[in-house]
Amino acid sequence: MPEAYIVEAVRTAGGRRGGRLAGVHPVDLAAKSLDAVMERSGLEAKAVDDVVMGCVSQGGEQAMQVGRNAVLASKHLGEGVPAVTIDRQCGSSQQAIQFAAQAVMSGTQDVVIASGVESMTRVPMGSTAMFHMKEGLGNYKSPGLEEKYPGIQWSQFMGAEMIVKKHGFTKDDLDRFALASHQKAIEATKSGAFTDEIVPVEIETPEGTEMHTVDEGIRFDATLEGISGVKLLSPEGTITAASSSQICDGSSAVLVVSEKALKEYGLTPLARIHNLTVTAGDPVIMLEEPLFATDRALERAGMKISDIDLFEVNEAFAPVPLAWLKHTGADPEKLNVNGGAIALGHPLGASGTKLMVTLVHALKARGKKYGLQTMCEGGGVANVTIVEAL
Repeated sequence: MPEAYIVEAVRTAGGRRGGRLAGVHPVDLAAKSLDAVMERSGLEAKAVDDVVMGCVSQGGEQAMQVGRNAVLASKHLGEGVPAVTIDRQCGSSQQAIQFAAQAVMSGTQDVVIASGVESMTRVPMGSTAMFHMKEGLGNYKSPGLEEKYPGIQWSQFMGAEMIVKKHGFTKDDLDRFALASHQKAIEATKSGAFTDEIVPVEIETPEGTEMHTVDEGIRFDATLEGISGVKLLSPEGTITAASSSQICDGSSAVLVVSEKALKEYGLTPLARIHNLTVTAGDPVIMLEEPLFATDRALERAGMKISDIDLFEVNEAFAPVPLAWLKHTGADPEKLNVNGGAIALGHPLGASGTKLMVTLVHALKARGKKYGLQTMCEGGGVANVTIVEAL
């Protein structure tokens, strides 16, 4: 079977809700990452077979096929390049990578851009469902679903609290993990670890035009005392906004190509895609599936957890990566080495490719070989992608 290679991987720096990227339309924000992989690779638009874009809230400014609109808005693509927009909830753009890789590995395409976008400022989380419900246009929970899951309101927050109880974590465990996320992100930012992966975005500020290049969510003054003092999201719970992923605006893109394309266009690979896995389980606890998906991926790849050099496990809520560490026995020093979504933000549909961008650049910078990425996703689904740095 043909191999699939990652040759470019870029992301925008995250923007807080209502923050520095709030003035950028998500179509144009997505186009920034698409253009960056084209510029860095030197490819012409005619070489691109497809663009696969993840986006969760496909309404408002992200409606009407945001992937295609981003292609049309880009400087380096255009009318002749097709695109598709997909939704696998938080794993949308990780699935975009896997669809792109499958297309290349099947031999049907040679150059595919996997990408993602989410402006959580301009298209708020859940708005696509809530708008229709408020207008009396129905509920996504059908009579058939209600019969199978009576009285269940799907809630990632409640799923996260269920993980806390199941695995015996304390609020202090969560708060310390959150602090570590900020500390690692601070160090990565100050050391320049993100420089090669971030696409500058021109923004307007009260002081004039600036380039947005630093993740806005990082708390450079973070302390355990400050994190511990944040109000609980539920009086009976343990999770706070400080131990949860940050609402974020951003886009990201990964260029996936075949060996034929490597040779034809003179491209240099960053990584080879080694394994693609997706599994599904309990839709109520929902966020625990990365644990079992990782087991399946390692088994299929013929690998052990100790064979992996770096891990990116999305920090949707602190108990998710903590439960993953407990279940897999992975070395915590290899996990989210440049910080995670608690510090850097979780721009839903863009997070899958965003994490892969950081993973392949971190592997290269540290001279490591294998990386594993996994995401918890609404509905109890999880993707796992294993890559080999080249």
